[in-house]
Amino acid sequence: MTPDQLQADAPKPRQSLLAPPVGPLTGAKRVFWNERELRAGWRFAIFVVLVALLNFATMFLAAKLHLPRVTLPNLTPGAMLVQECGLFLCAAIATAVMGLLEGRPFGVYGLPGSEVLGARFWQGAVWGIAMITAIILLVRVFGGFSFGELALHGPAIWRYAAIWGVVFIAVGLFEEFQFRGYAQFALATGLGFWPAAAVLSAGFGAIHLTNPGEDKIGGLSVFVIAMFFCLTLRRTGNLWFAVGMHAAFDWGETFFYSVPDSGLVSAGHLLNSSFHGPAWLTGGSVGPEGSLVAFAVVALAAILFARLYPPREPSAEA
Repeated sequence: MTPDQLQADAPKPRQSLLAPPVGPLTGAKRVFWNERELRAGWRFAIFVVLVALLNFATMFLAAKLHLPRVTLPNLTPGAMLVQECGLFLCAAIATAVMGLLEGRPFGVYGLPGSEVLGARFWQGAVWGIAMITAIILLVRVFGGFSFGELALHGPAIWRYAAIWGVVFIAVGLFEEFQFRGYAQFALATGLGFWPAAAVLSAGFGAIHLTNPGEDKIGGLSVFVIAMFFCLTLRRTGNLWFAVGMHAAFDWGETFFYSVPDSGLVSAGHLLNSSFHGPAWLTGGSVGPEGSLVAFAVVALAAILFARLYPPREPSAEA
């Protein structure tokens, strides 16, 4: 079924704990409930509080266990893997709790278990590596990028390639599910799909502005890419394509082409590559996401995706 059908068309299960109280919805009741369930804003607020509490508990536990911590601006794969897995776990638990309260299955919120690392994920991965490759090669054509020499040799290449692959799958899972999973589902029932997507994508871009080396152009680029991720959700019906694309884009950026990712530079990268030239071309300290070339590539990719993945007929998705 389409995201809209899952979010609004299906009747509420009787097991829902957020169904409106018995009797007519008058007065203060309308502030909290619509005809089906607790209003979208209240459900979204509950989800945010749950995620915040779980994040606090996870950070406390990580400190007690002396687990590796991410230190900016330089990143290590081990610390990132611990952080991203913990954050994804918090989002997943909060979503599962909301599913129990709403009487909906977990897969409705964007990550159906039947498609874990399935065809949609790998299709997205191909798109992600193709997009970052197109950006890098176009910057190079205009004289703004040099590949440099290898920074890794022998077995270390394959070891770090695999480690960063796992890390960025975790990154893709967390960031897509946090911003385009339950949050998108809930807000879309109140605002509509694209207004909810715009609000959450703006928040996604704003959070990236806290990264050292990030700037407003980079934040805007993150917003544009996030809206593309929302398009893939809209057209495919779940987040697995977006997770694959997100993971592969970041892997290509961080490990394979060895350039800054939203202003962050990571250890264990393949090349001693370098940018040179104006910031509008190279993205400056932000990396290729801050390049004007990135906007053109994402726009073209979105147009191509919309043609290759047209809206499905309701009868085909029932």
